[in-house]
Amino acid sequence: MLAYTYVKPGTFALLEKPKPVLLHPKDAIVRVTLSSICTSDLHIKHGSVPKAVPGITVGHEMVGVVEACGSQVATVRPGDRVAVNVETFCGSCFFCRHGFVNNCTDPNGGWALGCRIDGGQAPFVRVPFADQGLTVIPDTVSDEQALFVGDILATGFWAARISEIQREDTVLILGAGPTGICTLLCVQLQHPKRIIVCEKDPQRRQFVREHYPDVLVVAPEEVEAFVQNHSDHGGADVVLEVAGGNDTFRLAWTCARPNAVVTIVALYEEPQVLPLPDMYGKNLTFKTGGVDGCDCEEILSLIAQGQLDTTPLITHTFPLQQVEQAYALFEERRDGVIKVALKP
Repeated sequence: MLAYTYVKPGTFALLEKPKPVLLHPKDAIVRVTLSSICTSDLHIKHGSVPKAVPGITVGHEMVGVVEACGSQVATVRPGDRVAVNVETFCGSCFFCRHGFVNNCTDPNGGWALGCRIDGGQAPFVRVPFADQGLTVIPDTVSDEQALFVGDILATGFWAARISEIQREDTVLILGAGPTGICTLLCVQLQHPKRIIVCEKDPQRRQFVREHYPDVLVVAPEEVEAFVQNHSDHGGADVVLEVAGGNDTFRLAWTCARPNAVVTIVALYEEPQVLPLPDMYGKNLTFKTGGVDGCDCEEILSLIAQGQLDTTPLITHTFPLQQVEQAYALFEERRDGVIKVALKP
């Protein structure tokens, strides 16, 4: 089968590989029906994910159909349509039992698919711990509707859940890329008083205005004054930093009111400075980390109920054979791209 492969830093290639097989009784083999390109794939390509293993098939956003199950798999069976979780987690270690599945202590735990083991930009993928890593898609939910459930939508849901959002809050979201928009959708479920989205790209600002007209939109150079003028207590009550830009960490804490919650969702390529003397007296609560993607069943239920819809994010679709063109479009942000879907 053809699989898009991390060859070395700076180089991905579409290579011929064997179809995956079951290696453990808790494994499942999934026939991929739709996958996507994530910014984290670009981080691998550029060598900024040290754990990424050269030779692995990339891709961790995917849906498909269960092809085969190991003898100890109980929650799915061949023929089931499933969303694949970005994280591999055993379900039984200390961290899994407490819902911190990103910190699963199994050797394959955490972000493994498309990073440390073969992922889903291929016709088939092996999913370890299938009972935890696969969620059955309701019959009324399409592949396109479910595509982001296991990664960026799970990230937005996790971020909104841990941010302690209240009905009277002004919530600031930094970044309107794919994960930022998924975070926006999940923040909307909390019904805060006011949502402000800050984004530097004019096309993405327009995308938010067109699809989410109740949301306030602002450019980075105007955001500090804008938040002061559109909040009740001298700054945002909650800030979610999803951009990961050179100055967005600073913007996150400067735009927050005293005693606010600042949730860091972004993955940075360089260390960030925590200037505690400048922050003194703001009494901020910072929440950081990788997504704990254990809410996929609830997210799929919300999609089935019509409360979440990420299909507008899929702006382009390519066959897997044209994956190089798809990556170039996505990385260069051409033609108004938000997310690219790949069909094996």
